[in-house]
Amino acid sequence: MFCDGCGAAVQPGQEFCSRCGKQILGPIAAMRPRRRVQAHLQLLAIFWFAISAFNAIIGVVLYIVANTLLAPGGAAGAPVFLRPLLSVVAIIVLGGSAMGFSAGWGLLHREPWARVLTLILAFLVLFINIPVGTAVGVYTMWVLLPGDSEQEYEDLVSNRAA
Repeated sequence: MFCDGCGAAVQPGQEFCSRCGKQILGPIAAMRPRRRVQAHLQLLAIFWFAISAFNAIIGVVLYIVANTLLAPGGAAGAPVFLRPLLSVVAIIVLGGSAMGFSAGWGLLHREPWARVLTLILAFLVLFINIPVGTAVGVYTMWVLLPGDSEQEYEDLVSNRAA
């Protein structure tokens, strides 16, 4: 038997939920506890792998363009500052891609640090990778941001370690 407010286990005859304090009226509803994180964790990791692969391709292409076409003698008339600027941007994109791969891997393996890293990256991609990054960022926040999700993720991490 479970509380219809928070999904915590409730014993027959119990008047208040021990987790959220909600009063139990009538018979205890036999419902399954909410498992949003567990249900969406693998899909979320796949989305982070996909967006990171896309960013890695963009970073590699940008770096190649910066160091071939814009190299001295490559493209006539290109400003001198453009090559180092695009190289730095490409390296930053590749670094973000590596962090996204780490977040996806951490989610799949239920690492304790993965939830925080993924949420940080979700806030960053909201405005950087429009519209795909915005969708992945919103979905990530929907799955991992609520307080119940934090407790559920910690439970998944502790069950992995056990």
